Amino acid sequence: MFGIGVPELLLLFVLIPLFALWIWMLIECATKETGNDRIVWTIIVVFTQGLGALIYFFVRYLPRRGRT
Repeated sequence: MFGIGVPELLLLFVLIPLFALWIWMLIECATKETGNDRIVWTIIVVFTQGLGALIYFFVRYLPRRGRT
């Protein structure tokens, strides 16, 4: 009807939010981590992209948010 197919919906509802999460987690790990953790997590998030952002979110970001 409007010419919106599966690729457009995938882009709209999965890839764009995943890219936003990737940028957010990259900024978080670059600013909140210290020492070698900063280097390691930045490399993980940069090279594994969306998967690395999800891993960082659940392994480091959420536990840190729970402490404060």
